[in-house]
Amino acid sequence: MLKGFDTINRTVGENMDGTILIEILKGIGRFFLNPLLYVAIISAIYLGYRRVKRERKFFNRRILGGWSELKNMLAMGFVLSVIISLFSLVIGLTVTLELLTVVFLVSLVALLIYTYHLLSPAIVMAVAFCAIVWMQWQDWSYSIGSIELSGANVVDGLVITIPVLTGLLLMAEGILIRRYGGRFASPIVETTKRGLNGIGYYSKQLWVLPVFTIIPGEGIQSFAPYWPQFTIGAEQFSLIVFPFIIGFQQMVRQKLPVKVYPKMGRNIIFVGELVLIVGLTAYFLPVLGAAALALGAISRTIIGIYYSRSEDRNSYAVIRSEKGIMIAGVLPDSPAAKMGLVAGEVIKRVNGQDVFTEEELYKALQINAAHCRLEVLDHAGEIRLTQHVVHRDDNYKIGLLVVN
Repeated sequence: MLKGFDTINRTVGENMDGTILIEILKGIGRFFLNPLLYVAIISAIYLGYRRVKRERKFFNRRILGGWSELKNMLAMGFVLSVIISLFSLVIGLTVTLELLTVVFLVSLVALLIYTYHLLSPAIVMAVAFCAIVWMQWQDWSYSIGSIELSGANVVDGLVITIPVLTGLLLMAEGILIRRYGGRFASPIVETTKRGLNGIGYYSKQLWVLPVFTIIPGEGIQSFAPYWPQFTIGAEQFSLIVFPFIIGFQQMVRQKLPVKVYPKMGRNIIFVGELVLIVGLTAYFLPVLGAAALALGAISRTIIGIYYSRSEDRNSYAVIRSEKGIMIAGVLPDSPAAKMGLVAGEVIKRVNGQDVFTEEELYKALQINAAHCRLEVLDHAGEIRLTQHVVHRDDNYKIGLLVVN
């Protein structure tokens, strides 16, 4: 519930003493007790395993280590988590135990069924809000272990809180996709309608955003009496750091990942900004809160469908070329990466020799490995020259994945 921005802001400075700081540290510590975090960790490890296995199947080598998805999940969303937490605490954005429980359940199901489309904040929060509205309408109450979830008086104020939080998380999702969506885009060999080998790029990722949330009242004390509480004015609040899980999966074919994912991320950021603005206006007209959630869920779904439909198997940006060897991928920190080679470029000549197959590429590299010289056709169709030292015994470690 949103307990009046001005009330909390006016009194928070008077109460932010050593006791509250200790309670904040306890709230951070108990973040690590949330089982959703560990399910997400296991899922990220499994993602890395599946990606490495797939890359070795198609190219006999992997591009990144199997732990890369886990590192990305835990590290990339930290700064965004801090920003959202500060915004939430400053304006006094409070949530209910019921909301966090439904978000937990929806996120858990999406992780277990391996369907990360459902982990967009627009979808998770819209489902959570609908579930809470239904509980209130039916006046239902549930018990999950020692947790009592009441269907009464849980929508009051959440019609403002949920859209605002959704807008912030959607903007975070867009930023993460724009910056990191292409980092783990894994090349997949597919057969075109003409029987040629084309390359699709599949990105499937998870991010954890540990966000400070404020739960009003004593609801959390019913199953965790040790949980820290503090008082602002006449109200009691509990602090908890909740792991919001953001998932992403998208295949691209007709364009390179560096062209698609940044644009997709910007579209999602724009939707998040709209949801946030409309959610804030719900402070004056509560019905706009529900409208903001509907806007976010529908818009995010349309974005996903649009990019999926536009990347069908009709054409490929990376496909076998008659002009030379098409690059499908480049290993990080490899000689190929140091030469500035990127996916979608075509290697025409190596040390003065025309090359059309991987075998011809490595034979040409041995001609003058100490001063390897390549002629490359870039994305604009223009020829550029690049060179690098490739040791004779390391010809097959140049770091290229090519289309055969």
